[in-house]
Amino acid sequence: MDNEVKQAKKRIYCAAYCRKSVEERADETFGSIENQHESILSFIASHKHEGWVALSERYDDNGFTGSNTNRPSLQRLINDIKEGKINMVVVYKLDRLSRSLVDFVQILKFFEEHGVAFASITQPIDTSTSTGKLMLHILSSFAEFERQLISERTKDKMSAARKRGQWTGGWAALGYDLDKENKKLIINKTEAKLIKEIFDLYLKGNSLLKVAQILNDKGYRSKSITLKSGKTFGGKKFGITHIQSMIKNPLYIGKIRYEDQIYEGEQEAIIDEETFKKVQETLKHNRVERKATKNTDCTGLLSHLLHCKACGTFMFHTYTLKNETHKYRYYVCSNAQKRGYVSCPTKSINAQAIEDITIDCLKKIFADNHKKSDHKNKQEIEALLSPIWDTLFPQEKRRILKALVKEVDYNATSKKLCIILNGSELRLEFDVDFKQVRPLNKWHKEIEIEKEPKARKNLILANQLQKLFDEGKITSLKQASEWLNMSQSRLDHILTLLLLSPAIQTEILTGNNQTIDLIPEYKIRSLAAQFDWNKQAIIWQNAKEQALS
Repeated sequence: MDNEVKQAKKRIYCAAYCRKSVEERADETFGSIENQHESILSFIASHKHEGWVALSERYDDNGFTGSNTNRPSLQRLINDIKEGKINMVVVYKLDRLSRSLVDFVQILKFFEEHGVAFASITQPIDTSTSTGKLMLHILSSFAEFERQLISERTKDKMSAARKRGQWTGGWAALGYDLDKENKKLIINKTEAKLIKEIFDLYLKGNSLLKVAQILNDKGYRSKSITLKSGKTFGGKKFGITHIQSMIKNPLYIGKIRYEDQIYEGEQEAIIDEETFKKVQETLKHNRVERKATKNTDCTGLLSHLLHCKACGTFMFHTYTLKNETHKYRYYVCSNAQKRGYVSCPTKSINAQAIEDITIDCLKKIFADNHKKSDHKNKQEIEALLSPIWDTLFPQEKRRILKALVKEVDYNATSKKLCIILNGSELRLEFDVDFKQVRPLNKWHKEIEIEKEPKARKNLILANQLQKLFDEGKITSLKQASEWLNMSQSRLDHILTLLLLSPAIQTEILTGNNQTIDLIPEYKIRSLAAQFDWNKQAIIWQNAKEQALS
């Protein structure tokens, strides 16, 4: 019995992995899946005396390229390794496993982590020896080199074909169909009429947006493509970018663009060159030059969170300037911006109003202890509910909201604001009519912050920075300096406030504003140099009395 157990322990369960791509020749020597499998089984049988045993389970990927690791049998092989069913993986040739050096090294690392050996029957590979590992990396380098050569040759062929005006693949543009047999574009007469109408509408003085609106009102849609799987792409309403890309495409005058160069194409023209030239001149004349501005002080708290429910699109944050002094912030529906305000019931919302209402709704949600306990980001919840929320920096507010909220939807038709929390699919709705919400003064919260004592704001900042350092989100004072646009020496002074006793810190955060404001900052900082909290308390009391006298 003991001998049987020892023999069982010595057994090495081998998995035969085989692969063949579509591109490889069927008559390639030992190229077929079956030939590979038979050769591997014979190889395993020759090592029977070493305890090698071939698994009955087949791991065959037929019709998959070696540059793609998302193969069904390879993934099944990996799962079986994780479950401890396999001790060794055997392939006919190295590139059967992968043609990518990066992928290959990752797979081998996975094998090593799970105590699985690897062997190639046509190459002297034995990963249990240092020589075998060296040879493995050399051979895999050649496999990667070969794949790159094939890729470069393919690109060269496509480039040459493009320069000759040939269609090299992809979906046919609106106005054309693809003759798959001859690999050429042929005119679709119905779609060609639409292309001519688009060019005509723009030359008549309509803006890109107006052209898109006219087409959409008439029921026209972009070209629809149905795959063999039944999945459909396209067939959507026209937008500004779609119209612009079409009227700039030289494809419609019988040419092809390749790497910023225009070549004569094989396809028949839909638009004459004179019309195309007039459209390009009109485009150039209508183009509005916009001065690029770096806007770091007006990023919305709900950026990348707020959606227009009616259109199913993001609402992006923007602002307008009045008299070069007054800044008014808004969230604008991206669909309304692309296709006109008539296409969207929401259009735009006062940014300050929806931010404040969203925060108020979140506070109501987390006032429920059950919902509070269910959320994983409890520290962020405490920050939201704390009385010092309004004193936090905008960057920190945005971080907290993104940690708590997955999505915010506003339905202008039903007047509903919907909040979806992170880690939950539950949709929490609130009745909100923004037409009845009086927009608050711009930056009203920032103005309130300015009224707070300077020592209080500095202490709050110091605690924020310490937390970020502890969490590893800030690794140096230099990084914090760049983030907050403050000098490192100034931040160093602020951080010294953390050396104050807990009692003094509490009083600074919650005490009388007028009293705290009367104590000079240098006196508060000097307290931190005194490590004895009892002595700090005496000095602090004297400072307060002097300030009030």
